[in-house]
Amino acid sequence: MLAANQKTAYISEPLNLLHRPGVCRAEVQHWYPYICQENEANFLAPLQETLRFSYHPWLEIKSIKSTKDLMRMARDATIFLRARTLRQRPLLKDPFALFSIPWFIQRLQCQVVVVVRHPLAFVSSLKRLKWSFDFYHLLKQPLLMRDLLTDFHTEMTSILEQPDDVIAQGSLLWRILYQVASSYQKQYPAIQIIRHEDLSISPIEHFSRLYASLDLQFTTPVRSAIMRSTRGENPSELSTKRVHAVKLDSQANLQNWKKRLSTAEIDQISQLTRPLTMQYYPEFEWE
Repeated sequence: MLAANQKTAYISEPLNLLHRPGVCRAEVQHWYPYICQENEANFLAPLQETLRFSYHPWLEIKSIKSTKDLMRMARDATIFLRARTLRQRPLLKDPFALFSIPWFIQRLQCQVVVVVRHPLAFVSSLKRLKWSFDFYHLLKQPLLMRDLLTDFHTEMTSILEQPDDVIAQGSLLWRILYQVASSYQKQYPAIQIIRHEDLSISPIEHFSRLYASLDLQFTTPVRSAIMRSTRGENPSELSTKRVHAVKLDSQANLQNWKKRLSTAEIDQISQLTRPLTMQYYPEFEWE
């Protein structure tokens, strides 16, 4: 929705383990990589190039394996060329950058917005999509474990014995991500943490505030784009084949977790996440 402003250009997930090399030439070895000054040599120049919209066609050509990859290349190269020509502002969307937020602020001068989603909705989405998470991706990052996740070591090691328990995995991942986000905001008050539910219930109100805080113009076309993407005429739930589509009945979507989760699963998520949940959602009633 921030990319609805024509002065921004959308860059999708350069720290995704499966990112396109034309967009970012950095080699990412783990989900949620932790970048700091001690290991920035692998990331600084590639991400600076990405934010300057420097596309790498030869790297992309060498990685093409399908027609879909070829179409992505055409799309991304066009976005980067247009962004350079029009001198657009880079809009980097990447949930996998969360642990690296201070580095992005200090080394790349980024403004940071973190969207938090209620754990019942977060975990229910993982269950619906059958997206499990291998905590080895965190445990095998020594700097991350040393600096941020020492207190979670025992839980992460234990949960490796439950490879099919998406509920437990999702609950622990939610706690880790948003506890780190909370601690970062205390260190860097300029970080904005916004609730997904608030954006869904009152999209015009909350997006207009967000636009203002980021010095983006909330124009009539922007308002129209947000309304089209959130209105009640849209489907209340997206197809599992189109999980990245953006047109959704945003208010109806807030209730989808109720039909995805059993009572036992809701109780399990509550037990695992409640203290941190109440920090972000003090008004929420579990019972």
